[in-house]
Amino acid sequence: MSEAAVRRHVARYPTVALVLQGGGALGAYQCGVYERLHEAGIAPNWFAGISIGAINAAILAGNAPDDRIAQLQAFWHTITEPAGPMSLPALAIRTAIAGLPEDPMLLSWARGMSAMGALLQGQRGFFEARPISPLLLPGDGSDAATSFYDTSPLRETLMRFVDFDRINRDRGVRLTVGATSVTRGNFRYFDSALEPIRVEHILASGALPPAFPAVEIDGEPYWDGGIVSNTPLEYILDCRPHEDTLAFQVDLWSARGVAPASMLDVLERMKDIRFSSRTRHGTRMVEMAQTLRTSLKELIEHLPGRVLPAHLEEALSPYLDDRVFNVIHLIYQTKPHEQQNKDYAFGHIPLREHWDSGRRDMDRTLAHPHWFELPDRAKGVATHDIHRTRAGD
Repeated sequence: MSEAAVRRHVARYPTVALVLQGGGALGAYQCGVYERLHEAGIAPNWFAGISIGAINAAILAGNAPDDRIAQLQAFWHTITEPAGPMSLPALAIRTAIAGLPEDPMLLSWARGMSAMGALLQGQRGFFEARPISPLLLPGDGSDAATSFYDTSPLRETLMRFVDFDRINRDRGVRLTVGATSVTRGNFRYFDSALEPIRVEHILASGALPPAFPAVEIDGEPYWDGGIVSNTPLEYILDCRPHEDTLAFQVDLWSARGVAPASMLDVLERMKDIRFSSRTRHGTRMVEMAQTLRTSLKELIEHLPGRVLPAHLEEALSPYLDDRVFNVIHLIYQTKPHEQQNKDYAFGHIPLREHWDSGRRDMDRTLAHPHWFELPDRAKGVATHDIHRTRAGD
């Protein structure tokens, strides 16, 4: 019954966006969120992402709705296998752990092994360690001299799992990814509603230095978008023409956390803070804009003839519509046995745990149908977060 009510509410939004943050191996959480949305009959028509979020978004936008879950599963089962000879030890470890009772120390050890494998050799179909360290090479600007890993396997994997022709011809589904210009330092969004999206755009959005090399797009090198902004939410809220928008903001780093007790905790907390999204900043900006809109409407009511001068009407037109935004936050909560390597601890064990966490959080969110109602147009924006609600703040 609650999911039927959610679907009725969602149907009132012209734009339903799934916004996916960067976070490496944690990206499987986003897959669990989408899988549960799909089961509930909720179909986003705008996918936007940064880094691993851009990869997930491309797979979703680049496949038919009925094929998306299978393609996500196949992609993640591919990249969570170590590259090279580490695959056999990883299989043996998984098999041994599967027969043992779940234990935090054991899970932490397994993640450490996954992270070590990623650092030493890379991940199948994703990236491979270069045979010679770039620190030992002359500074000639080549990929080998400016990155520790080769991402050409990811190019081939994306071409297998993403139909870019579909992305560029399907006007009913929109894809937006963000990347950072290496030479200018500017952040740029690539939007299928405005230009064709190619595999290079997805590779560039996930080209996190110094691990991965920059990716050239139209003669300009780009790095991971997360260097500047790890979420495209503000882009979606700023786009015009404005429409009533429901945005599922799926974050992989929590801005809140406990004070570190060790140096490893310090490194983990630094990552959490550095890469946690500016979601709340974005929604605060929207709230301010909506307050301004309401005040302007009230001011216009007191003007002679209730009409603005033409030059002011043009300048203030972005604030004079009555669109509303509803932002549903889903934020991955770090497990006690995870450490600072959680974003590169690829492996089938963390994959399953992250994916299941996304399903659970989306399931709890769907249990609140009233969260999906159109916000009060006098306020213009509403935000909801299952973890914030449970914490009582």
